Amino acid sequence: MSLHGNDRRDEPSMGSAGANGTVAAASLRLRLNPNKEHKPEGYEDMELDFSPNIFSSLERYLPPSMLNVARVDKAKFMRDILLKYLPLGERNRAQKHKEYRQKIIANYQPLHRELYSVNPATFFVPSFLKAINDNTEQSFRSIMSEPAPGIFVFDIFQPDFCELLLSEIENFEKWVTETKFRIMRPNTMNKYGAVLDDFGLETMLDKLMEGFIRPLSKGFHVDDSEVTLNVCLGKQFSGGELFFRGVRCEKHVNTGSHSEEIFDYCHVPGRAVLHRGRHRHGARATTSGHRVNLLLWCRSSVFREMKRYQKDFSGWCGECNREKKERQRTTIAATRLELFKKEESTA
Repeated sequence: MSLHGNDRRDEPSMGSAGANGTVAAASLRLRLNPNKEHKPEGYEDMELDFSPNIFSSLERYLPPSMLNVARVDKAKFMRDILLKYLPLGERNRAQKHKEYRQKIIANYQPLHRELYSVNPATFFVPSFLKAINDNTEQSFRSIMSEPAPGIFVFDIFQPDFCELLLSEIENFEKWVTETKFRIMRPNTMNKYGAVLDDFGLETMLDKLMEGFIRPLSKGFHVDDSEVTLNVCLGKQFSGGELFFRGVRCEKHVNTGSHSEEIFDYCHVPGRAVLHRGRHRHGARATTSGHRVNLLLWCRSSVFREMKRYQKDFSGWCGECNREKKERQRTTIAATRLELFKKEESTA
């Protein structure tokens, strides 16, 4: 999660754990289907290599023999699985990033402590909060507009919260400048962005994701793919529009866009845009002023795992759907022609 994202990795497969709570390397497996009745534990107070929220999410996939063991053993089991799926280079980078974050948190003094835990009444606008509490698709629909297929727009943050978060970010950037601390930017597209997790906001953002954003994605049936939440925090600016160019799978990511897929969106402070991660998009340059956006990248490894085992998992891709319809049209036309020929031969 960043200002302009948090990698969530939870790779489920199959298997079981050792009898005494320790886990042999060969048995590092998870169930493909979650135990929906099991209530996961919290891991926020533990020193972990990955987000505590990942462990809570993964716990439902644990083998039955692991569900009731000590929390520390469950955490070790899941940690070993997560590390197993990381290449050696990634593991080294993960360890360096962990040390980097620890150094920041040990030295940076937050300006607004109230931001570091979720206070729904002061964070969110009342309409959004009511929709989440009602937790129905109808309640979500009541606060949202869908200006283009699969793109949902809604008011989420109160102005005071936006101002506090901007102030905290500016304070962090000031500290970075004064201490000459070299920070890691989220990606090459956002060279001026700050990763909010890195200076202590991870727990707050995880709670925001789990308690408020995930229900929205489930309510609109987009949790089968990766979801992006983009919230404008301010300030005064012009330009910087988002543009969307259709949903694509890996095979068709560079294909052209059709007229019905082209959509442009102008940012409004405090307002969020929710869309599939596979929805091709970008941002135009800010022509004046200063625009700051909060991005939460919700990555679904269950979706990635399903793609491994299902040959046809691209029903959401616009180009795949067009190809499928074209094949159907061609087949129907060929069948009609064949029937016509048979009728002529028997006439």
